[in-house]
Amino acid sequence: IAAAHAAFAAAGAQVATTASYQATFPGFAAAGIDAAQARTLMTRSVQLAREGAPEGWVAASVGPYGAYLADGSEYTGGYADDVTVHQLREFHRPRLQVLADAGPDVLACETLPAAAEVEALLAELDDLGVPAWLSLTAVVDPAGVPRTRRGELLADVLAMTRDVDAVIAVGVNCTDPAGVPAAVRVAAAASGTPVVAYPNSGEAWDAVARRWTGQAGVGDVTGWLTAGARLIGGCCRVRPDDVRAVADAVRQLSRRGPGPRPADRPAGSGPAAAR
Repeated sequence: IAAAHAAFAAAGAQVATTASYQATFPGFAAAGIDAAQARTLMTRSVQLAREGAPEGWVAASVGPYGAYLADGSEYTGGYADDVTVHQLREFHRPRLQVLADAGPDVLACETLPAAAEVEALLAELDDLGVPAWLSLTAVVDPAGVPRTRRGELLADVLAMTRDVDAVIAVGVNCTDPAGVPAAVRVAAAASGTPVVAYPNSGEAWDAVARRWTGQAGVGDVTGWLTAGARLIGGCCRVRPDDVRAVADAVRQLSRRGPGPRPADRPAGSGPAAAR
């Protein structure tokens, strides 16, 4: 894991995303790992990111409830029919605390597909008071309107973040690169915070066949920046060479002021860890 972080950092990434996206207490318990061991492993994910990429941010990855289910439902938000906001808060609270205590620069609450989960995480982050970004997995509908995977208006969901001081950036990840500019413009207008954008490779996850399908490509980095993204990179299936291309594009463009800085570490051009 540390070597993976180091490879992305060497490619130009300034943010190391911890290997904790699917790390949850119930998930570990199902694998026979007790709560004490689970806390140790989550903490270790932050330490490994520091070891592999010591010069940049460490973003502690907090995946959605659907990632724990491991059935592809983070790309639909369908589980929002079956769990309440209260239950989602209880699910997220313990690992948020463990990851926050491990000392990352920021919590990366990411790949969120539904308004209910955003509501739950905002409530927990408000109580926790640790810098965080919130990133949704989104689609652009046939009318060109960005929506959550659940179908809610992205603008309405991201507007919920305005009164939560802990949120230092919002945006989209694990999204088709082609939909990023529209989503970024909506995010900037709705939230009033800097915008994060780190789409996947353009491929799609087939939860039944357990494989990726479609054509891979980095996407139009210039378009993301022009739309207003301030912290950019890549998500699923984005490799070090892809991040190098992102970082090169960023260096070639004039930056419009500093990005969000929850600590004295550089704002980033991409992630430094693969899922």
